[in-house]
Formats: sequence, C-alpha cells, structure tokens
Amino acid sequence: MGYLRDIVKGVSWLGGLKAISRAIAFAKTAILARVLIPAQFGLFGIASLVLELLEILTETGVNVVLMQEKKNMDTYINTAWIFSIARGFLISIVILLASPVIVVFFKSPDAYRLLYLMAVVPIIRGFINPSVVKLVKELKFKREFTFRLSIFIFDTLVAVSAALITHSAASIIYGLIAGAILEVILSYIIVKPRPRVTFEKEKLQEIVNRGKWLTGAGIFNYFFQHGDDIVVGRILGTYPLGIYQVAYRISTLPITEVSDVVGKVTFPVYVKISGEKKRLTQAFFKTLGGVCLLVIPFGALLFLFPREIINVTLGSNWLEAASVLKVLAIFGVIKAISNTVFAVLLSLGKQKYVTLITFVGILGLGVSILPLVRAYGIVGAGISALIGAIVAIPAAIYALRKSLEEVK
Repeated sequence: MGYLRDIVKGVSWLGGLKAISRAIAFAKTAILARVLIPAQFGLFGIASLVLELLEILTETGVNVVLMQEKKNMDTYINTAWIFSIARGFLISIVILLASPVIVVFFKSPDAYRLLYLMAVVPIIRGFINPSVVKLVKELKFKREFTFRLSIFIFDTLVAVSAALITHSAASIIYGLIAGAILEVILSYIIVKPRPRVTFEKEKLQEIVNRGKWLTGAGIFNYFFQHGDDIVVGRILGTYPLGIYQVAYRISTLPITEVSDVVGKVTFPVYVKISGEKKRLTQAFFKTLGGVCLLVIPFGALLFLFPREIINVTLGSNWLEAASVLKVLAIFGVIKAISNTVFAVLLSLGKQKYVTLITFVGILGLGVSILPLVRAYGIVGAGISALIGAIVAIPAAIYALRKSLEEVK
C-alpha cells in the first residue's frame, strides 16, 4: 500500500497548493474584473491563445519523457535546456511576425501591443532549468508546493498592482513576465543539476521520438480547449470572448484543478507500479472514486447558483456569463473525471491513446461549434465544448481497458 501513501501525501501538498493558488486566482479575477472591462479580457485572451498555440506546436513532451525515464534523467538535462532556449526565441519571433495576420483574423487592432508584449514571455521561460521536473518525479511535493506558490503569488501581485495603476489589459502580461523571471531564478536555486551549454543530437532525437505522440495530443488538446475561444473571438468579438473566457475559468478552475493535481501526483506513482496490473488497476479506481467525490459537489454548486457566484466573484457587470456557466459546470465535471485515465496511459507509455482520445473530443467540438455559436452565442460555445467532452468518453474507456489488458 506504499503507493497509496505516496498519493495521499502528494495530493495533500499539491492539493494545498492548488487550493491556495485557486483562491488567489479567484481573488485576482474578481479584482481585475472590477478594474478591466470584458473587452480587455478578450484582448488578453487573443494574445494568450497565440502564445499557447505556438508553445503546443513546438512541444516535444520533454517533461513527460524525463518523468518516464527510469534510469539517469540527468543525461538529458543539457540538451533539453538548449532546445528550450531555442524554442523560446522561435516562438517569440513567430508571434512578432504573425501579429498583423492575427489582428486581421480577430478584427482587433488593439491586440497589437499585447502580442508584442506577450512575445517576451517565451524567451524568459526558455531559460527555466529542466531539472525542476525532479520535484514531482522524486515525490518532493513540499518543495514543489513552495516553488509553484511563490511564482503564482508574485505573478498575481504584479498583475493586480499593474492593473490598479494602468487599467490596461497589459497588466496581466506584466504578471506573466514577472512570474517567468522568478521561475527561472528559483529553478537554478532549488534543484540540481544546473544545465550546461552542451548539446547531444542523439538525446534530442530520442526525446522527440518518444514525445511525438504527446506533441500530437497537445495540438489536439489545444483545439479542444480553445477551439471555442477562437470561434467566439472570430465571430462574436473581444467583448463576448472576454465574458466566455472568464466564465470558463470560473467553472473549470475548482473542478479541473482537482483532476490536474491528482494526475500530477499519480503519474510518478503509476510509473513505479506500471508492471503490476492488479496494483495499477486498484490504484486507478481508488483515484477515480476520490476525484468523483471531490468534483461532483463543486459542479453542482456552480450549476445551481451561477448568478449568485458571478455576482459575488465578479460583480453585476458580468452577469451575462451566468447562462454559459451552468453548461460549463457540467463540462468541467465530465472532463475532470475522464482525464483521470491520462496518467495511467502515460505511465504505460501509451501516448498514442492520449492523442486518440483528444482527437475524438476535438471532432465533437469541431462538428458542432460553428452552428451552435451562430445560433446561441457563447452558450452555444459551451454546449459544443460539452459535446466534445461527452463523445471522448467511449474512447477513454477503450484506451484504458486496452492498455491494462497488455500489462502482465
């Protein structure tokens, strides 16, 4: 039962981290919602959509590969770091070059400045020490707690302070930049080895080869998570996009963060018992039950009292989000529960199944998003996201069953 103690310990620390950080995030969103208008949130949403897409397109899955490595992961650190730096500069250059096209696509010339500012973020993040993955891999959850919470608090303080002073959407990006700088500094202080300027082509090829399915899954997952944002921003504009993204954030943060914490904790534990079918199966179903007990009450609360929650957290100016919040609450619960299979699949090296599940979900979203948004606005976008989550469930069940059958 050692794995269960590790899971409980990890959930305690990372659960505490997520609980505190989400409480701060709610406070941050509430303050910013009273300082900024929905259209400004929409402008930031455009810039963040672009950054995240480019990060996903250039993702090698290096962190997961390092977590899966059962021998000496230190031999990959230098190569991973050099690649990360190059990737950061590449993303920044593409953002700058693509800005005119992005502005025309979203019909939002005010997004120019935010895109230029957002281009700074990937350059800074590129210098983060890849060794930080050891904090979770080696189950050092207390240090991970301190590390992540420090970054999040600093990001929030800078963003809120800048918003109160400037009343600009750029304040949120100032917070991201500040958080990235602190993350780089701390990554060299709290964990070793520190990377050196050496590069091994063979190591990079191995990382890319092992992580190629994760790259595909990441691309599909991006469009599953943000396809609705893109369509809302393109068809309805920045104001509805701001309303929708904030509603999405409120509805999914307390729910999906639970499954994210559990997934992060269980992944290294599952890796350790990946050769023992009975223990792995028991661990998964206990985890699934725990996630259900946590997320369903949260979802019910959001579904039953959407106007009250929005009025308290954001203020009366954001009550338009109440109708879509009910739909997104159901989406969040289903997504959180179904996502529990990913940690098992990754622990068994079944990245291709993660890609398959995400692809099925994006098909459901892609087929329904345009007609539903045109007919029902942001509520239609929420319904489309829900459809995508539902149609992915059979694929998740199939992948889990197939993978466990192959364990001896």
